[in-house]
Amino acid sequence: MKLILAIVNNDDSSIVTSALTNCGFEVTRLSTTGGFLNVGNTTLLIGTADEKVSEVLAILKKHSSTRKKALTSRESFGRGLRDNSIPESVTVRGATYFVLNVEDSGTV
Repeated sequence: MKLILAIVNNDDSSIVTSALTNCGFEVTRLSTTGGFLNVGNTTLLIGTADEKVSEVLAILKKHSSTRKKALTSRESFGRGLRDNSIPESVTVRGATYFVLNVEDSGTV
């Protein structure tokens, strides 16, 4: 048994969640914020059998897009910097994931 923690951009989270549930995977969604862009993300918790991990990762890859985003230095380094800085283009990744072994699962 595996637990997949997938961090996806909020723009992709509904599509990814729908694709996973349509394929029979159970998904728990958590709203999260982080990274140097301080943008909203969604962390997905997906429990699955070992042999289904590649299927989950294929769905994540298919429905999580990498995109360019314009941001100012204030957005990337925090508050207090000039408001009139020139926007820079950065690449925002589609999804980051971690596959963890599950020793035991059940309900109490």
